[in-house]
Amino acid sequence: MEIIIPVIVLLAIGLLAALLLTVASAKFAVPEDERAAEIRECLPGANCGSCGFSGCDGYAKALSEGKCNKTNLCTPGGADAAAKISQILGIEGEAPVPRVAYVACGGSCSPEERKYRYEGTASCRGANMLYNGDKKCTYACLGYGDCARVCPRGAITLSDGTAHIDPTACIGCGVCAAECPNGIIHVVPVTVRISVRCSNRDKGAAVRRACTHGCIACGKCVRTCERGAIKLIDNLAVIDYSLCTACGKCREVCPVGAIEEENFSCGMKIS
Repeated sequence: MEIIIPVIVLLAIGLLAALLLTVASAKFAVPEDERAAEIRECLPGANCGSCGFSGCDGYAKALSEGKCNKTNLCTPGGADAAAKISQILGIEGEAPVPRVAYVACGGSCSPEERKYRYEGTASCRGANMLYNGDKKCTYACLGYGDCARVCPRGAITLSDGTAHIDPTACIGCGVCAAECPNGIIHVVPVTVRISVRCSNRDKGAAVRRACTHGCIACGKCVRTCERGAIKLIDNLAVIDYSLCTACGKCREVCPVGAIEEENFSCGMKIS
């Protein structure tokens, strides 16, 4: 009896706890929209964040709850995912605009552009912790390949100490942009034809000391643009692509060659 009674008591406590948990789970359960699970199945599961949400689950939840009505935000999923999601929600969807990433840095990465010899861990984040990296330009591509290591398509290669993105292989997921410690990788629609290949926000004189191709905020591009598509923000030329007509006049007047003409859809750089 000394053994049986404690065993019975423990069994009773266990049964009571199980009953209470069952009642609590039924009473406090949060209703789940079945459409969220269906939408989630349509997404590729990259969790890249290119849709603007925390991941595929966040995007599916927002769509099912009506907090987002854009079914074409998943770049990796493409038109197929957008069509399936639109069918589930019973709304007319829009075809997704393909996106591509590019590195906003035009530095030559020559020895003169380095301020010390870095011999630490071959990581951009690691190098960035030591005086913002070994480049004189603290906004430059550090070139240790963090972006290349996370790219799901192998679209990024390293050449002459700088990351280069192959637009024909890039799916515009934005994982590389999130990984870059300097935030110099931008994801844009493939229809973009003009880019500023610089991220330096220092004043012109300081930029010239660090890089021969950096934007010096001279304002020539701003004054030349007939559509007002370019503005100087924190000493850096920034393009409003909703206004840009890709006329190329800004590129022609840029004295340092920081503005380039692109053709991402063909995977070719015109200049």
